[in-house]
Amino acid sequence: MKVNIDIDLTPEEARKMMGLPDVEPLQREMMEKMREQMLQNLDDMNDPEFFFKKVFPVGVQSMENFQNFFSEAMAASSNTKPKKD
Repeated sequence: MKVNIDIDLTPEEARKMMGLPDVEPLQREMMEKMREQMLQNLDDMNDPEFFFKKVFPVGVQSMENFQNFFSEAMAASSNTKPKKD
């Protein structure tokens, strides 16, 4: 014997039937905050100084250290000495 039961519920009715909390107000609030933050970041990206601080958060010296690290690692793996500037 085969029995099929079709239940036609809206998402809200299903949520209430299963006893789940209504998170729609929280979702709306979070989406609004995310929207505000995205718009603020778009405005900040027009400032070149802000942009470079985001792209290179630790500065140019750190990028040079990073490059030197990889240069030395590659030189060590090929058994050659790295170039020193």
